[in-house]
Amino acid sequence: MANFVPVKKEKHQNLKVSDRRSLDHIKNQHLVGATAREFNQLAPSFPLFFIKEGDIYRSVALLGLQAGENLFYYNDRFNAIALPQALALSPFALGLDDEKENTITACIDVDSEHVGEDKELALFDAEGNESDVFKSVQESLGNLYENEVMTEKFIKELVDNDLLQEFELLINLASGEKKRLVGLYGIDEKKLNTLSDEKTLDFHKRGLFIPIHSMMVSMGQVNRLVQLRNEHTEQKVAGIKLQPRTAD
Repeated sequence: MANFVPVKKEKHQNLKVSDRRSLDHIKNQHLVGATAREFNQLAPSFPLFFIKEGDIYRSVALLGLQAGENLFYYNDRFNAIALPQALALSPFALGLDDEKENTITACIDVDSEHVGEDKELALFDAEGNESDVFKSVQESLGNLYENEVMTEKFIKELVDNDLLQEFELLINLASGEKKRLVGLYGIDEKKLNTLSDEKTLDFHKRGLFIPIHSMMVSMGQVNRLVQLRNEHTEQKVAGIKLQPRTAD
């Protein structure tokens, strides 16, 4: 279980991180966060969807066909050409500063196997100054924060224009068992095509069609998940269908 805490010089002056870090902490994770600015890069590798947590939508890359399954993790490594920005920054993440109200700061997973005083890359030098490594991490976390804010605005545009719909994955296993994965949201193509000319031009000018089309194209990568399942697990898939969810 991750244990993220804000990085503080007085507490973590001697803390270091490994120069080589694995992603084995997500080997049983079937979803990872992805920002809209990354969609174009991630679409050739992962199916991209939104999931709903309460009233909030969150954009994710789908890594498996069921909870606890990461089909990209095999041979003791994560096998994908692209890597979501948040994963690339592990064991660092954005979090709230417990000493400053409503302030986002750099946090580190102090329970990670890649964090400790015996590792290679220091966060602070002997004088307590931030190292170049930690400065680079903070810059990347700042970029991630900006991307997450932009993603929230992008999702709001989709919701405000009623462009989201729920999809379901119908999975036929070679054993004869049938499964259904729900709770995945994507672009309603029919409603997208009926946007007014004024709204369409507005979306074009603001670059909103780039992540929209990337997300729509990425859904073809569901077939990649089937390929990985059939290559690396015993529970083979005989057929799969992605469609708008029908009423139960």
